[in-house]
Amino acid sequence: MTETRGQSRELPLAIERFVLHWGDMGGRWGVNRSIGQIHAVLYLADAPMTAEDIADTLGMARSNVSSSLKELLAWNLIRRVPIKGDRRDHYAAETDIWEVFTRITAGRKEREIDPAVVVLRDCVAEAQRDPTVPTVATERLKAMLAFIEMMERWYAQMLKVPRPQLAALVRLGSKVLHMLPARRQRRAR
Repeated sequence: MTETRGQSRELPLAIERFVLHWGDMGGRWGVNRSIGQIHAVLYLADAPMTAEDIADTLGMARSNVSSSLKELLAWNLIRRVPIKGDRRDHYAAETDIWEVFTRITAGRKEREIDPAVVVLRDCVAEAQRDPTVPTVATERLKAMLAFIEMMERWYAQMLKVPRPQLAALVRLGSKVLHMLPARRQRRAR
């Protein structure tokens, strides 16, 4: 493990590799490495952990752990867990992977897609009013907005699908195309 303070606790290789990888993935998803690593440690932990436990496990500064925990709480990926007889805050991660995926997706939609839709709607309206905007640019803006709005509707519908049916749909993959009428398949191509 990378050490930024003190000596980190020794983790089994499989856990250490996952923690490091999840931290790297966090960077690709727009959160810092520490947030990803802390989430990974809490996700794999068999009991709630204090900020001090996390800092010691990862060899991180306590201040870094505290700010990362706040971010994970804001994403609703972890929760505080009261422990009888202990005044310190303990944290546990959501372990239902479907729920983790749903919460991350909802957070990303809120932070990335929703603002993009607002901007695209404004851009389309402005482009339609401005005669100096080339027709091709206006049409491409409208096409992008229509696509994103379609995906938003699909996302909202998928949130209402019961998890067992959603899992079955995901497992079907491209086989779902065989369930569509042939005429619709040709039009979609």
